[in-house]
Amino acid sequence: MSNLKMKEAALIYLDRSGGLQKFIDDCKYYNDSKQSYAVYRFKILINPSDVVELDAKLGNHILHQPLKAAEVFQSVCFIAVKTLSLIGQLQTETQINIVLKLSHLPPLPSYSLDLCEFPLDYTSQRFYVMQGIVIAMTTVTKYTQGARFLCSDEACPLSKGFQYIRVHVPGATESATIRNDFLCDLCASSLQEDRKFRVLGDKQIVEIITTKALHAFQGYSNNQPFRFQSLTIFLRDESVNKMNMGNEYKIIGIPTCVKTSQTAVCIEANSITFCNSKVPSGISDNFKCLLSLTSSSCWKFTAILANIFASQITPPGTYNLLKLCLLMSLVQITDRNKELEDCLDILIITSDTLLADRLLNFSINLIPRGIRHPVSTEIFPTLSRNKYGTGAVSIQAGSALLAKGGICFIGDLASHKKDKLEQLQSVLESRSITVYIPGKKFGEDIDQQMTFPVQCSFWSFVDMDSSSRRNAQKINTLIGQMVRYMYILLLGFCSELRSCHCTPAWLLAFAKNLNVEFSLEAERMIHGYYLASRRIRTDSICGSKLSASALKYLVSLSEAHARLNLRNEVRKEDVLIAALLFETSLTLKYGATVFCVAPNAVFPFELYNEEYLEQRDLYLTQCQQQLEQFIATYGPGTTIFSSDE
Repeated sequence: MSNLKMKEAALIYLDRSGGLQKFIDDCKYYNDSKQSYAVYRFKILINPSDVVELDAKLGNHILHQPLKAAEVFQSVCFIAVKTLSLIGQLQTETQINIVLKLSHLPPLPSYSLDLCEFPLDYTSQRFYVMQGIVIAMTTVTKYTQGARFLCSDEACPLSKGFQYIRVHVPGATESATIRNDFLCDLCASSLQEDRKFRVLGDKQIVEIITTKALHAFQGYSNNQPFRFQSLTIFLRDESVNKMNMGNEYKIIGIPTCVKTSQTAVCIEANSITFCNSKVPSGISDNFKCLLSLTSSSCWKFTAILANIFASQITPPGTYNLLKLCLLMSLVQITDRNKELEDCLDILIITSDTLLADRLLNFSINLIPRGIRHPVSTEIFPTLSRNKYGTGAVSIQAGSALLAKGGICFIGDLASHKKDKLEQLQSVLESRSITVYIPGKKFGEDIDQQMTFPVQCSFWSFVDMDSSSRRNAQKINTLIGQMVRYMYILLLGFCSELRSCHCTPAWLLAFAKNLNVEFSLEAERMIHGYYLASRRIRTDSICGSKLSASALKYLVSLSEAHARLNLRNEVRKEDVLIAALLFETSLTLKYGATVFCVAPNAVFPFELYNEEYLEQRDLYLTQCQQQLEQFIATYGPGTTIFSSDE
C-alpha cells in the first residue's frame, strides 16, 4: 500500500513539475524513430524540497535510496506508456531506464561529503554533495548504458522478447553490465547478448581535490615533499565535457567503491554546478578614508599602497616599483570569463633572489589561486594511462591550469630546461596549451589533441649575480627571449619610509572584480604611444622590435592601475603609468630612445611625507606632457607616418 502511495505521489509530482509533459515528448521521439531500442532512457529533473513537501516518504526514498526511488518512477512511467500508448515497441518495464537528476540537496551537514575527512561513506548508496577543483581528466570513451540478453536454449520461452535487460547502475563496472556468465532463471541455460540492441553512452573520468589542498602549493610545505588525495568523479552522458580543468565545481553524486587494479572510492556524478568566487561588497573604512584623502590625484593612492605593501617582508618605502607591479598584476587577474590577454606576467631581474622569492611567495598567498610551482612537477599538462583501465588517456593539469584565475609563480627562470622555456614562450603568446595524444601509444586508432586556455599570470625571476660566463650568457638569452612576452623589471632599492603595516588581501579581492572601461582620451593616448614607440623602434632590416603583444600589455597595465585606484574608468593618468613602466622594460633590452624614461620614473622621489607625494605628482604631470609631445611628433597623423602605417 505504501508503495502504491509513493507511485501516486510520483505521478502528481511529474504532473505539477512539468516532468510528465517532458516524458511524453521524449516518448514521441522514441516512437517516431525508425530505430529499434532495447532500453529507453528518460531523464527526470527532481527538486527534493518540492517532493518532500508533497510526500515525505517519496522524498526520503529519493535522498537516501535513489535506486529504489528510480524503480518507483520506472513503474509510473511504464504504466503511463501503456495507458497512453506512447511507445508501441515497448514490451517490458525493465526496458525503461530512469535517471533522476537532482537540483540540490538539503543544506545539512549529513548530506555534505568533506574530501578532507576519512573514511568516506561509499556503502549507503545515497546522494552526497561535495566541492572540489579539477586537477585531471580523461578523454571521452564509451560505456554500455543497457543491453538485451536472450536464453541460448531456443526451446525456452525466454529466448525471445525483452525479459533480460541489463542497465548500468552507479558504481558498476562494464563487466557488471556485459558478461558471458549470466544464466537463465527459467532453464539455467547461459544467456547471450543480442549485440544489435546494445545501447552505448559517453563516459569521462575526472579527478578533483579540495580547495584546502591548494595551501600545499602556496609555500606552506616549505619545499618539503607533500601528498594529497584526489577524488575520482565519473561523468556520464549529458555530464561529459561539462567540467573544465582548474575550475571549481559543486557535485551531487553517489559514492561507490570501484575495484579494478586497485580499490578506490569514486563518485557517480548526478549534477554539476560551477562555483563562482565570492566578490567582496566593498572595502574597509580605512581604505575609504585614504581614497578620499587622495581623491585629488590619480597617482597618490597607488603610491601609498605600494609604499606600505608587504611590510612584513621589506621595510616600507623599499622596492616600491616592484611592489606596485605586483599589486597591479594581482588585481588584473579575475575569475570572470574575460579576455585572456588581460593577464600581466612579470619577470624580475635581480641579484637578491632570496628577497624576490620571499616577496613573490608572500604576494601569491593573498589570493585564492596563488600557486607556487613545485620543482618536482610539471607547469603544463602531461599525459598518463588511466588507472581504472577504461582505455582513456588521463591528462594531468599542471601548475598553470591549477592557477586558473590567479598567479603561477614558477621560480627562477634559469632553473627550467630549454624545452619547457620554449613551451612557456608559446603559452605566453597564445594563452593556450595544446596536448597531443598519440593514438598508437595509448591504444587508439587515431591521434587526438586537446587545447586548454591558460588563464593565469606568470611570475618569475632571474639571478643576475652569476659567477660563470656561461650562466651569464644563458640568462641574457632568457631575457632576450622573454622580453616580447613578459613585463621585465629590474629590481633596485628605494629609501625607507616608516609607515603602518597593512595586508590588503580583501582590497585586492574587491579591486580585481571591478569592470573597467577606457575613456576616449585614454584610448587615444595608448594607441598613440604604441604606434609612436613601434615607429621609432623599427628599421628596414629587422623590422619592428615591438610585437602585437606589446599593445596587450599596455592595455593590461593601464587597466590594472585603474583597478588598483578602485576606479571603473581608465584615464590618461593610468596610461602614463603603463607607458613609463613599459618604456622602462623596453629600455633594459633595447636602450633609450627619443622618449627617454629614467629607471625610477614612476617613483622619482623618496616618499617621506605628503610634500614628496606632491613633488611626485608634479614630476608625473611633466612626464605626461612629454608623452603627449612624443605622440604628437611620432604618433599617427604625423608626417613621418605613411598611409599604410
